[in-house]
Amino acid sequence: MSTMVDTDSPAPQAKRGGRWIDHWEPEDPQFWESTGKKVARKNLIFSILAENLGFTVWSLMSIVVVSLGSVGFNFSVGQTFWLLIVPNLVGAVLRIPYTFAVPKFGGRAWTTVSAGLLLIPCTMLIIAVTNSGTPYWFFLLTSAAMGFGGGNFSSSMANISFFYPEGKKGLALGLNAAGGNLGVAMVQLVVPIVISIGTGVHLAYAALFWIPFVVFATACAWFFMDSLTQAKPDGTSYKKAMSNKHTWVMSFLYIGTFGSFIGFSFAFPSLIKLSFVDYKSFVGLAFLGALIGSVSRPFGGWLSDRFGGARITLMTFVGLGIGTTGLLVSLDIRSFTLFFGSFIALFVLAGVGNGSTYRMIPAIFAAQSDDVASAKRQAAAVVGIAGAVGAFGGVLVNLVFKFSLEGSKTLVPALTAFLVFYGLCVVTTWWFYMRRRVLASRPSLAYAGV
Repeated sequence: MSTMVDTDSPAPQAKRGGRWIDHWEPEDPQFWESTGKKVARKNLIFSILAENLGFTVWSLMSIVVVSLGSVGFNFSVGQTFWLLIVPNLVGAVLRIPYTFAVPKFGGRAWTTVSAGLLLIPCTMLIIAVTNSGTPYWFFLLTSAAMGFGGGNFSSSMANISFFYPEGKKGLALGLNAAGGNLGVAMVQLVVPIVISIGTGVHLAYAALFWIPFVVFATACAWFFMDSLTQAKPDGTSYKKAMSNKHTWVMSFLYIGTFGSFIGFSFAFPSLIKLSFVDYKSFVGLAFLGALIGSVSRPFGGWLSDRFGGARITLMTFVGLGIGTTGLLVSLDIRSFTLFFGSFIALFVLAGVGNGSTYRMIPAIFAAQSDDVASAKRQAAAVVGIAGAVGAFGGVLVNLVFKFSLEGSKTLVPALTAFLVFYGLCVVTTWWFYMRRRVLASRPSLAYAGV
């Protein structure tokens, strides 16, 4: 069913929760104040709820694997890390089609479907951990299904971007992204408590606990969210973005920031248990990394507004290198305090870098073109592409950890590889966005805040 919005009668529109909206003009101040703001805020709230649960289910295996041995599933280090790698991989792959799903099916319908799909991995996990004979391949399939939650980020961000005027998108998308990222911290905080209720370890509770919330989010999306007919797929902008070198430069840098955040988030509980056996009781504190990394993301955007995105991004990668060096030292002197503190610093810096790299993208494309509308569309396309590539960075992080622990029984080779990579990111940021020759040839980069 299709409806027309009467800008002079905002009340009826606010009640049309799940219907298509044909008339949407967020750039019109009168429309925005009378009708648009209320509708957009409502959709943002339920979008954050659904995306938060998407991240929660996406990262559920990261905390479950730590307790699998306690209930009789004794998988090798390599098998354990594959259970962390597969949801990362599936989530990264799904981010591109999920981006196009909103224009295809509508924000209301797709948020409902994508939230409802989270019931599949939750149900599969319950089946897996309540049957002692469950084969490893079923656990692997369960991890793959958890990847559904990883795709939610792209569809959620794409959907909300259509509701807000350009001048208000930054805050709205920042809240949406941070709200989703917090799902990782939530699951790592709540699951160790929930599975310990009663006597022994009850891993089925890790999934059962979230099912009512998933059902609630799915129902809210269906009954209260809206779809915009103007949310059309923009294949031309994606084609232009794919052929622009800065798309891939920024995607590479986003591997270093978001890839570090999500990769470390998945691995942190297991790394504590594997690297410092005597401190495995501290696994319950692993949620602090994802929590602090999520909260620091908006701070990265704020710093970039004041000092320039490229400058903050470069400093972030320098800091990530220093934090990685701290991890190497902690392993050498066997200091859990330094190990834990260095990882927390890495999460903070990765969160700041997430904000600064996303701040750079619109500035770069605005500096490249005099056509403001075209630049904005290309920047939006790059955000989707970089989000998918960055999520794939989480796959690489956990693959490196896997091979390092299997080959040398230590994290040193992995951390050395990360140190080299962060060095490459520093050089890349400086070469493309901070060299005097670059700024002299295109001063608008500096003016735009890059």
